[in-house]
Amino acid sequence: MKISRHTLAITLLACLATPLLAHAGEGQVAPRARNVVLVHGAYADGSSWSEVIPLLQRAGLNVTAVQNPLTSLADDVEATRRILALQDGPTVLVGHSWAGTVISEAGVDPKVSALVYVAARAPDAGEDYSALAAEFPAPPASAGLVKSDGFAQLNEEAFIRDFAGDLDPVRARALYAVQGRISVTLFASKTTQAAWRNKPTWYAVSTQDRTTSTELERFLANRMKAKTIELNSSHVSLLSHPREIADLILTAAGRKE
Repeated sequence: MKISRHTLAITLLACLATPLLAHAGEGQVAPRARNVVLVHGAYADGSSWSEVIPLLQRAGLNVTAVQNPLTSLADDVEATRRILALQDGPTVLVGHSWAGTVISEAGVDPKVSALVYVAARAPDAGEDYSALAAEFPAPPASAGLVKSDGFAQLNEEAFIRDFAGDLDPVRARALYAVQGRISVTLFASKTTQAAWRNKPTWYAVSTQDRTTSTELERFLANRMKAKTIELNSSHVSLLSHPREIADLILTAAGRKE
């Protein structure tokens, strides 16, 4: 059978495109998305995205914040998958802090076009993340963890000083009042997937972070080959630097250079 030059050219282009898509995380090429799903971390709830959401909505994006139960990785992933199932096309999946673990697992969903990590964990599949984190400086916030009846939370001093240190104390105290209590076994969870290995990925490092080691954040971003920004921020850059976080998400959605 004779193959035309035109057909041959198309075939070659398709073959070349396959490895590019398989390693999309390295090239940071994401399809244009109109949906964003935001996943909150430990010691927080969906309201932690309250400053970012209006900025994304004004840009024309459909935005949904997940309310994680923080009872187990499986429960948080299921809550995220329920929201992803409601999306009508390409979706940027964003995780703050602990939620980096959640989006690493749930992000393999075919609707997820890109991943954004905000001062977030980013474990590899099956990795002992606690052992990895132990290789970096211990963050001060961990000393303020209070455990009771199988759950844990940050005490008020640690929350205001170490978790939300660059927010007005009055505002930080209000966030302390609505913080999510976590299962004491939550951080021992291991993922079975590492979505960042096959999805375009972005990362926001917080250089004044006292909840997660800044050095660890940089290591994770580098390991993922993520497009990275650094913000002079506490752990909650999504509240103290919402414009920069929104712009990073818009870039991942193909809405901003």
